[in-house]
Amino acid sequence: MSAYTKEQSNFFFDLCKLGLWIQAQGYEVGEGEGWRPPWVAEVYAKQGKGSKMSLHIDRLAHDLIIRRDGVEVGPEDYKRAGAAWKALNEKNSWGGDFTGTVAGDFQHFSRSYGGRK
Repeated sequence: MSAYTKEQSNFFFDLCKLGLWIQAQGYEVGEGEGWRPPWVAEVYAKQGKGSKMSLHIDRLAHDLIIRRDGVEVGPEDYKRAGAAWKALNEKNSWGGDFTGTVAGDFQHFSRSYGGRK
């Protein structure tokens, strides 16, 4: 297994752990955007909504929708999930920590790779 595919595998299993943690806290979790084709990343970048080098392209980022009683939670609840995510591995990054044009991407959970978060 290459280092790249090992990172993808580790990322996936960390997502599973996070999903179970979210559920244990009394929330529901749903899937947002996972894999992003390069052309979509380029469109988003031109719109100021992301990077054309997004880790979604590498299958090392996923957006999760966290809800309670069917209603999406606010930033403070996402912040708790972000802290739990980062505690799983030092390579894990949470979009709520981002600054600049992608600041406040609360639903974004990623694995640092190739100098990118």
